[in-house]
Amino acid sequence: MAVTIDGTTGVTFPAGGLGNPTSAVVGLTDTQTLTNKTLTSPVITGSAPQVTVYTSGSGTYTVPANTRYLIVKMAGGGGGGGAGTQGGGGNGGAGGTTTFGSSLLTCTGGGGGVAGGNAGAGGSATNNASGLALSGSAGAAGGYNRASNGANLGFGFGGSNAFGGAGLANTSNNGNPGIANTGAGGGGGSTDWTSSGQGGGGGGAGAYIEALITSPSASYSYAVGAAGSGSSGSSTTGAAGGAGVIFVTAYF
Repeated sequence: MAVTIDGTTGVTFPAGGLGNPTSAVVGLTDTQTLTNKTLTSPVITGSAPQVTVYTSGSGTYTVPANTRYLIVKMAGGGGGGGAGTQGGGGNGGAGGTTTFGSSLLTCTGGGGGVAGGNAGAGGSATNNASGLALSGSAGAAGGYNRASNGANLGFGFGGSNAFGGAGLANTSNNGNPGIANTGAGGGGGSTDWTSSGQGGGGGGAGAYIEALITSPSASYSYAVGAAGSGSSGSSTTGAAGGAGVIFVTAYF
């Protein structure tokens, strides 16, 4: 005997089941006590979760009908890496802020790395629902090189958050970008062994939020933080950070 369990109509048994030979028993209209019963091949009806992903821009998220709650995972944009001193470049750009529901959830972007110097700071998170609110990690400062040491130093790695994806710093080369839509920081430019100098700082990571929204509203505004730009310069430049992202999962 097949049994259907539905969150709207209750428990339905086919006609003839449980000593009721003439009509089906529906949980909201008839009373049946299930004691030591075996359900053979039960069927649970309902909609699968619906996932929406935003990787750029802004707009309005419309909550699907009959949604019971939302899970939102998001990150701010990652900061760009700073240039090494040999290239005569500048600082990396800051990452943009990611929001969901205006002031409900906010992840600020990571700071840009400094040319030939310090790393960018990580972004901060504000969660006015419930769940996690984690600051992004700062990048790493650029390494310092003396020409007499004959070393090639990078060390200006980008910061990361729960999505990972930090940009690496290379020796005697440009930095690597943060992975797209992770909010990770870009790597700083390195130094050159032929002269003294310091590598650029890595960009900071955007903050991370994982939120539970119960009794959701009909819609929410959103905006995805852009990636911080990499530094300028003729050589050993810092790389761009990774843009932010928003994952919204509706459960029914």
